[in-house]
Amino acid sequence: MKKYFVIGNPIEHSLSPKLHNHWFKENKIDAIYDKKKIKENDLKNVFSEFKENKINGINVTVPFKKSVIPYLDKLSREAEQTQSVNTIFLSNDNLVGHNTDITGFAEAIKSLNFDIKGKKIFILGAGGVVPSIIFALNKMNVSQIILSNRTKEKAEDLKSQFHNLEVLDWGDINDFDVIINATSLGLNKETINLDFSKFANNKLFYDVIYNPEETNFLKEGKKLGNRTENGKLMFIYQAFEAFKLWHGIEPQINSDILEILNND
Repeated sequence: MKKYFVIGNPIEHSLSPKLHNHWFKENKIDAIYDKKKIKENDLKNVFSEFKENKINGINVTVPFKKSVIPYLDKLSREAEQTQSVNTIFLSNDNLVGHNTDITGFAEAIKSLNFDIKGKKIFILGAGGVVPSIIFALNKMNVSQIILSNRTKEKAEDLKSQFHNLEVLDWGDINDFDVIINATSLGLNKETINLDFSKFANNKLFYDVIYNPEETNFLKEGKKLGNRTENGKLMFIYQAFEAFKLWHGIEPQINSDILEILNND
């Protein structure tokens, strides 16, 4: 039986095992997918097991999307350009890091029937998924990307990677068409203490968090009269790409999948 994991910290919120195990059953694949809460100093052992073929594939979530890179032999073009890895596989004894978050985000936005071209985007956060979002947004020809992070140094690091990025101090808010919460604030029902009321009306509030389904950030956006969307579709589409990469099969994305995930 093949073994797959998602690694991260925190990891309790992850619905990856539920999704992948459903697809294994549906496609008659003899495999199991689990989640592992690890610390930074566990990474070496995890990748030793991978090299020994005790693990067949790994997904990576916060906060390890960048810190796994030194343990890998190769990066895909997307992972190289974003310096962010969320999917790992073994190819000719080489550990290869890939990034399916880019496609996951792009497909999720497309599925909303929301024309993002030429729009002003405001991103909150500078964590592991943010380079993928910026990369995707640039490909979708948005007009402006503004970013604010609690630690400004991390935001400036991203600006050196993406030169069109504008950085604001945390607490400052510019007008926007779309605001994206890419912080972890909301995983445990935290509130983002920023005042959006001056600009927020008929905008899109997007949260990469998908569990809980409606964060306080999205509740606030809805209360102010905006469209809101969580990260569930991004999560499903990035998982679809990882599954296809590992197994050479395109799994079904249908109402059953949403029902399974909604019944968590």
